[in-house]
This record gives sequence, structure tokens and C-alpha cells, in this order.
Amino acid sequence: MNWDIVEGKWNQVKGSIKEKWGELTDDDLTEIDGRKDQLSGKLQEKYGWTKEETERRLDDFARERA
Repeated sequence: MNWDIVEGKWNQVKGSIKEKWGELTDDDLTEIDGRKDQLSGKLQEKYGWTKEETERRLDDFARERA
């Protein structure tokens, strides 16, 4: 699944994202609204990952949802 599909199904995948990355709040997910760059920034902020690590994890997540 590419990120456009994740973004389009945001309300359906929010639960999976919150389950996988429990540090994200409902407010965070509402603010992110499916935008990969916003999610990436929040994950970097909450978990201290590098941009490259975050992008890899997001790409893995999108592939898992395919």
C-alpha cells in the first residue's frame, strides 16, 4: 500500500497507527490527518528517531497494510 492509500483511508488506519506507535495521542492523529510528513515529524519528536529511520518505519508500515 502506498501512502496515498493510507492517507485516503486515514480514519480506518488511525487505530493501527495508534496501536503500533502508542505515544501518539488522538489529538496528534487528528492534526496529522493522514499526511506522511506530519506523521514523520511527530514520530521523530516522540521517539527520537532520525528522519531516515522514521521514513523506513513508515514505509514498512504501509507495506504491512497492503
